[in-house]
Formats: sequence, C-alpha cells, structure tokens
Amino acid sequence: MTQQPYYETMYILRPDIPEEEVDSHLKKYSGILTDAGAKILDNQMRGKRRLAYPISKHKEGIYVQLSHNGDGQHVAVLEKAMRLSEDVIRYLTVKQDGPLPTPRVVSGTDSNSGKEDSKDQDSSKKKITEGKEDKKTNGKKEDKKADGKTEDKKTESKENKKDEEKIEDKKAD
Repeated sequence: MTQQPYYETMYILRPDIPEEEVDSHLKKYSGILTDAGAKILDNQMRGKRRLAYPISKHKEGIYVQLSHNGDGQHVAVLEKAMRLSEDVIRYLTVKQDGPLPTPRVVSGTDSNSGKEDSKDQDSSKKKITEGKEDKKTNGKKEDKKADGKTEDKKTESKENKKDEEKIEDKKAD
C-alpha cells in the first residue's frame, strides 16, 4: 500500500506587516489552494525569525508553513500568487512522500484533557524555572570568584607600588 504524496510550502513574509495582515495572507493562500482543488492538511505560522542572509534588504521574516494535498496542478497556482505578492519575500514548495503530517491539536476542546495539559505545562514550567535559578546561582558564584580575584590583584598592585617606593628611597639614601 503506497502513501499518497503531499506538499509542504514554506513561505516568508516581510517582517514589517501587521499581524492582522499575516492572518489575511494565511486565509488567502489557503483559499487559493481550496479553489484549485487541493486539501489543506495544516497551516502553521512559525513566527518572526532572523534570516541567514538579507533578502530584499530584510534581515528578518515571518515564516509560515502550509501542508496541502492535491494533484500537483495547484502548486503552480499557489506559487504564481506568491510570486506576484510584494509581501512574500521567499517561498519553497517540497513534495513529501512520507506519512501525512499530524494535525495540530487545539487545546480546550476536551475539558479533562485541558486540565491534564495545564498540569503538565505547570510542571514543565517549574522545571524550566528551576534550571534558570541554578544558572543564576552559578553565575553569582562565578562573579564572586571573579571579584575576589580582582580585589587580590588590586592589593597586589598596591603592595608592588609600596615595594617600589621603598627601593627608590633606598637608592636615594
């Protein structure tokens, strides 16, 4: 039994557009695909990230991933719309042969699972904050050690100056 291929399109929007306009782009490209006969599997906004190199004088971009399924003809329609848009600074569509992507689960759909998820999130937050506290205390200990060394150097330099003054006084006598 062979799996039907699907497509993943990753596109980068200009970083200076407002969030409402980003949402309108998500809906626009999803609509273009459904009109072309494709099925949307997943649509994720990955957020603003730094680009590896400047594209059209932009150093950052808003990344969006769109997974869709269809006959392949819809890709040309989607890419033409992206090419004509000034807000899309880069796009790439890849044909995937593996298993279909799992759809994202929206929290809050089931009352019991939402409570369990919140407990898991609370415990993971505690672990993260504990790790941060450990880093902070380690940093403070290192700072104290560094401060102690600088104080030792200061006292050494004062002693060296006193010794030099004594030597000069002996030479003068």
